[in-house]
Amino acid sequence: MTHPSGVLVFERFFRSVASIDIDKNDVRRFRDFVDQMIDDIAITGRASAKWNGRDIIAPQDLPITKGVQERMREFDKLDEAEEIRELLRQSVRRPPADVTFSEETEQLLPELFGGLSVALARSFRVIDSKLTNPSIEHWERAFEVFRLVL
Repeated sequence: MTHPSGVLVFERFFRSVASIDIDKNDVRRFRDFVDQMIDDIAITGRASAKWNGRDIIAPQDLPITKGVQERMREFDKLDEAEEIRELLRQSVRRPPADVTFSEETEQLLPELFGGLSVALARSFRVIDSKLTNPSIEHWERAFEVFRLVL
């Protein structure tokens, strides 16, 4: 569960990044998105690490595309970035039990999820350019886009 101040941070973040208004239910959907991305990234990273003869996932094992790198740089410049990093550090669910991240990878994860969050927020504008408050259907469409790509 996200602390009430965390809800406000994410509300400001979505407004700042995409001019989208979200509520506490949307924040729960967003947290579900982050949890799913952790699993997907961990599984992909584990496969890459094993392919390279390692049991521990290094940053280079993560599926970080050029677009995600650009969103990570955008995230870093946001006023809300440090608050979001801290919230992610405190409350991001751990990866599956059979996945181990290196210390460097652990440090990179808040940046990666920040970049993915920027991409998610902006995806609502791609789905519906006039959208101001996403419905459950908008969230499902956005999630489907990410499942197709990641």
